[in-house]
Amino acid sequence: MKLKLENKVAIITGGARGIGLAAARLFLAEGASVAVLDFDVPKSEEYQHGEKLAYFAVDVTDRASVNNVVQDVLSKFGHIDILVNNAGITRDSMLTKMTTEQWDKVLAVNLTGVFNCTQAVVPTMIEQGSGRIINTSSVVGVHGNIGQTNYAATKAGIIGMTKSWAKELGRKGITSNAVAPGFIMTNMTAAVPEKVLDAMKAKTPLGRLGTPEDIAKAYLFLASDEASYINGAIIPVDGGLVV
Repeated sequence: MKLKLENKVAIITGGARGIGLAAARLFLAEGASVAVLDFDVPKSEEYQHGEKLAYFAVDVTDRASVNNVVQDVLSKFGHIDILVNNAGITRDSMLTKMTTEQWDKVLAVNLTGVFNCTQAVVPTMIEQGSGRIINTSSVVGVHGNIGQTNYAATKAGIIGMTKSWAKELGRKGITSNAVAPGFIMTNMTAAVPEKVLDAMKAKTPLGRLGTPEDIAKAYLFLASDEASYINGAIIPVDGGLVV
């Protein structure tokens, strides 16, 4: 059976752990060459995949560094077919207590970082006449969440960027879509009290929290040829949480 991403090259931001790591593993298994971009990529057995994988320590908020890394990816692999803007952080606080640092940091990583990476990658996609941009939004970007003014704002902003890029770049052969995860078991949720996690599960019709692999599979679909006519979509992967 033909691999879904055979001969494709993907950049995955935030690919050193959690959802990004699951996506990197899945994309490699499906035949892609993968460039992992993360602020701190561990040199572990997870990344012993020979010539099919490269990892780069980079701050996505630093535009010059992002531009340089994209050129490094092109030098190594020759082209870039897929960009997964997966990197993101939280700095939760109630509105009345949120600091300027908490606001600025989340916007810088979650919103400006996505802009920086996409702007750096798109010219090569335009030149080759094809590409997939896959952004990570969230159900809170649509519905909001207590204590996450900054995070919700960035995830709503990603939806706006995704749709704008779908209109701008579709005629260039480039699709732009987003995945909106629900509650997923990652490092971000590991510190959440058990009673809160139980409440999240109770609100989810499927009765469980999502796994990083659940989101990675959505990324894979959007990156594949099967999704060639999907553009500007925001796909919830939340177990029915917001039905």
